[in-house]
This record gives sequence, C-alpha cells and structure tokens, in this order.
Amino acid sequence: MAADWLGSLVSINCGPTLGVYQGEVSSVDQSSQTISLKQPFHNGVKCPVPEVTFSAIDIKELKILDIRHSNSKTCSSAAPKVGSAPVAIPKGDPRSVEKLNSPQHCSKSYGSSSSRGINQVTPKKNGVKNGQMKHRDDECFGDGLDEELDTDFDFEGNLALFDKAAVFSEIDTSERRNGARSRGTPQEQAPSRYRHDENILEAKPVVYRQITVPQPGAKEYCTDSGLVVPSISYDLHKRLLSAAERYGLSLERRLEMTGVCASQMALTLLGGPNRFTPKNLHQRPTVALLCGPHVQGAQGISCGRHLSNHEVEVILFLPNFVKMLDAVTNEVTLFTKTGGKQVSNIKDLPDTPVDLIINCLDCHENTFLMDQPWYRAAADWANLNRAPVLSLDPPVSGQSQAVEAKWSLSLCLPLPLAEGAGRVYLCDIGIPRQVFQEVGIKYHSPFGCKFVIPLHSP
Repeated sequence: MAADWLGSLVSINCGPTLGVYQGEVSSVDQSSQTISLKQPFHNGVKCPVPEVTFSAIDIKELKILDIRHSNSKTCSSAAPKVGSAPVAIPKGDPRSVEKLNSPQHCSKSYGSSSSRGINQVTPKKNGVKNGQMKHRDDECFGDGLDEELDTDFDFEGNLALFDKAAVFSEIDTSERRNGARSRGTPQEQAPSRYRHDENILEAKPVVYRQITVPQPGAKEYCTDSGLVVPSISYDLHKRLLSAAERYGLSLERRLEMTGVCASQMALTLLGGPNRFTPKNLHQRPTVALLCGPHVQGAQGISCGRHLSNHEVEVILFLPNFVKMLDAVTNEVTLFTKTGGKQVSNIKDLPDTPVDLIINCLDCHENTFLMDQPWYRAAADWANLNRAPVLSLDPPVSGQSQAVEAKWSLSLCLPLPLAEGAGRVYLCDIGIPRQVFQEVGIKYHSPFGCKFVIPLHSP
C-alpha cells in the first residue's frame, strides 16, 4: 500500500545530471509511477520549492533513511527497522518504487517525526553502528512499547503524595523504641548554628580564673581568651625562682629561656617573616641593647645573642665595671662570638634612630643605679632616639623608670607594673606546675600553644 510510505525519509539519486534529492515522502502514485518529496534538499541544499515529484524512469537509486509512522504496522520487503542503516534500492530491482506497495512481511515501527528535523536527513558516519545498537535495544526492550509516552512525569504531583511529617514521625518512633537517638522532626526547633571555631561537643564550662595566688597583687590582667592572670609581689616572685632553682631550673637555664622568648618577641616587632627573608638581607634591622651589670642585663645580652644569630645588627651598650656577675660575663663572651658590636660609651651609639631599643638598665633590688652617670646618659639617649622601646623584666610599680617603654615583657607571672611600662606581655620560662604549688600558687598554664602572650587590663 502506497500510503504506508508517507512520511518516510528517503534519498533519491537521479544520476550526475539531476543530482541527489532527500526529503519526506508526501505522495506515491502507482498508476503514473511517481513519488513526491516535500521540503526537499538537493545535493545538501534546501530547495526553493516546497515539493518535488520524480518519475521512476529518472530514479537511479533510492535509499530509505527513516520510516516514519505513528502507532501503525507497515509491511515492506525492503524496509529496515527504525534507526537501522539506510538500505539502497537500485533501479530495476523488484523492490523499486513501483513495487513499494507489494509487501512480503510485516515489521513494527514507531513514530519519530517529532524528534528529528528535516535538516538531519543525511545519515551520520556512525549511523550503521548506532543503527545496530538501536536494533539490539528494540530486540531487548521493544515488547510492550506499542504506545508512546507522550505524557510528562508529574514531579510536583508525585512529591505531594509524600507525607514527610508522617515519615519522620515513624522514624522517630522506631528509633525511640530501639533506644537510638532521634534525628528530630520538622516540627521540632532547629538547633542553633555553631561558628567555625566552636566545639560542637559538650564540654565543661570554662573556668576563667585558673590561677590563684596566696596574696593577690595590686593588679590583674587577662589573656586574649579571657583567662585571668593575677600579678604577684616581688617577694613571692623571688621565692618562686628560688624554689625552681632547687629543682634544677638554674639561672643559666632561665637566662636562656628568657633570651629565646624575648628575641622571638623582638623579631615579631621588627617585622617577622615580612622582613626576615633572603631577599631582604641588605636591609638588616638595627637593635640597640642597653644593659646593666645585673641579672636583667644578662637576660638582655642573651636576647641580643639570639637576635644577632638571626641576622639582626645588635649594638650592645654595657659600661666597664670593675666587678660583674659571672652570668653577665658568660653572656658577654657568647655574644661576642656572634659578631655583634659592643660599646661602653654612649657616644659610640648611633646618632640616627634605630629600629628597636631593648631596655635592660633597671634592676629590681638595686635602685641606686639610676643615680649613676652612665645610667642617666643611656636613658637620655633612649628617650631622644625616637625608637620604640621594649623593656625586659621591668621593676614593679613605685620604682621610677627613666625610659618610657612601648612594650614590657614579664616572666612567668607579671609584677604590678607602672603605667609607663606600656603594653604588657608574658613569657613562659619553663617553671613546672608543682613548683608553683610549693609556694602556694594554684597554677594552670595560660600560654596554650605559645611561649609569649599579650596581657590586657580588665
């Protein structure tokens, strides 16, 4: 039946003169032996006319590209299944146009006119492979697909059938029956959100006063995390160091620890990693170190040694004394091995401002040093140099300080410092907790992961 071929896509070769035409079969006339194509393409170019009619005499070869039907059975001896490779029907073959209406066997085909456009009638290079895969799919899954799936799936309607509250209620009931923890239902209030730095695990409440002393000092400080750090008197400070020395924390160990912590703080004040790089060695910072002939001076010299080892230009001012502590002499010997500069006269200090001044002139016990000419000269030079000052282990409040500091570094626990001490920092010199307990101090380390921490006035 000629009507069964309507809508099929074919390619008609009319020889080198007329060329090749492709299009959709619009009519087949058996009596006149003609076939018409609508929306035809001639040699790959769309024709200006909507329909072209061919006579069987002019057709050299006919290829069936696609058989288009809608839920109908077609019968053909030459028609392949949908999606198979094109079949060539040369002229003179009994399956030519005049025999298209003489079927010998039947095959099922399904409409696909809505999924292809007329611009896709030319078969692709891999059409044979795709046709074979389609043929296999039809053999495996073709049964029972006589009807088209024209209706779209209603996702919203299907979701509305899902009773979310009932399902969560059933899950909650089941978990409670089994002793498991409930996930909660949508009606329950959502839990509060946590910050990135908060612990979601339940913990004991934080006790911010973890350090208590037998005799509270005149001042209290607090850390960045809110822990309270009380100050102690100088007498309690001396008893704490004496107890630590009995357990093996000698003066040399304390000097080394203090020097490391103070130098680390000084390196940070000088610029830290932004300044101390291999590409910046031509701009070495300069530090003036003012020291006296006492333990505080020895701590400063230890700090200067570490700074000099880190490519800092250190100028140590230490007057010539007839008698000095052995600790000071030992630290000076080590300092000279680093290549640092040592002067004993104020006139040898730089006239231009330096990057940092470390003040270690003051002593906790000997306040008469402030009357010495070298002390007054060094203090005047520091005040006129206009460089920031870091005081190392400054004296307690009540003792006058000739040099006003921007920062002060206290050891283990702070002393009640005067207002001229600037911003107070605290360093850990390694005293064990049991040593604190021996002198009556309930101690819990406030340092965390650091050895130097800032302190704030409450």
